Amino acid sequence: MHAAHRRHSVRYLPALIATATLLTACGTSGGASSSKADEPSAKVTVTPAAGSKSVKLGSAISIRADGGKLTSVEVKDDQGTKVDGRLSAGGASWKSDGKVRPKTTYTVKTRAKSTGGKESSATSVFTTEAADKINKLTNTPGGGQTVGTGMPVSILFDNPIATDRRAGIEKALKVTTKPHVEGAWGWVKDYSGKDRIDWRPKDYWPSGTKVSVKGALTGIDSGANGGWFARDYNFGFAIGADHKAVIDVPSHTLTMYENGKNVGSVVGSAGSPQDPTRGGVHTVRSKNAAETMDSSTIGHGDEWMLDSKWVTHLTASGTFLHSAPWNKQLGVANTSHGCFGMSTGDAKKVYDFLTIGSTVKVNGTSNPNKTDVGNGLEVWQESWQQWQQRSALK
Repeated sequence: MHAAHRRHSVRYLPALIATATLLTACGTSGGASSSKADEPSAKVTVTPAAGSKSVKLGSAISIRADGGKLTSVEVKDDQGTKVDGRLSAGGASWKSDGKVRPKTTYTVKTRAKSTGGKESSATSVFTTEAADKINKLTNTPGGGQTVGTGMPVSILFDNPIATDRRAGIEKALKVTTKPHVEGAWGWVKDYSGKDRIDWRPKDYWPSGTKVSVKGALTGIDSGANGGWFARDYNFGFAIGADHKAVIDVPSHTLTMYENGKNVGSVVGSAGSPQDPTRGGVHTVRSKNAAETMDSSTIGHGDEWMLDSKWVTHLTASGTFLHSAPWNKQLGVANTSHGCFGMSTGDAKKVYDFLTIGSTVKVNGTSNPNKTDVGNGLEVWQESWQQWQQRSALK
């Protein structure tokens, strides 16, 4: 019995060996098919690094793929706002258009493909440091407004702008117009004492022009303890009808022009020889249907406190067009303190005709002083050549 059992075992041994050989062959075949899976993925490096909790302000976001290329990049801040950037030719790298915002968490999602075709994806999260101070701006005109043909783009900063930072900020601001209109930025000291930058066209705007203003200011340092900008700006406005006015001081007359055509005149009273009206071309900066004229605001103490209607503001220092029913010499003599006063009815006509951004030219005044550009929206007090010298990029 034992001998028979041994013969039976030997008889089937070759079959067992054959089976083992077959299993080994199958294992070798599986290794060949998984070689692509074992291939290394493209190495994607995100800067700032994932997990960083206090990324320095002023940093850009950059992504690099080694051993392959980036096929998609999505970067969002903690408000869900997409961060724009540019993928290099061939997809080897990506860089944000702007800098990071203060105290913000960013999520970076990437997809990449290795040189051998292996696809991979990754997510990276980092947070920026807080800013000691934030700088903000106020733009004039406001978004969506329709304004006159003399209106500049005017940007007033909350905090100072260091001289050595002005060129960078100016580069980050862009004006686009349809149709194309030539113009330039110029740095101005506002009447309030704050820093300001204005963009004026070389000549008056054509009616119907559409204006778009973009400021890629996120992550730019103002310097001079002015703080960091924490957001971008984007606004637009339109240019309306061409309405202008001309004041002839000697004849006590204001004439209105639409598209260069005389559409009517009114009489009034300009500044007296002691307080002559400011000359040159002024831009209407604001209007009030009713206002109290307070002598203390223009250096005349408590001489008067008068209620006026239909007040059109030119300079920040107090050159206005307004009703002056108390003045008995309208159209006869110039007796005001620098304004142009009219009857209530005529002031209403002028108020309705002139829009924000319309221009008012004053001729024949004895005032020899040129109004400072920052004293209102006084960009037309200078020639085009003078204005261009105000740019930090000249």
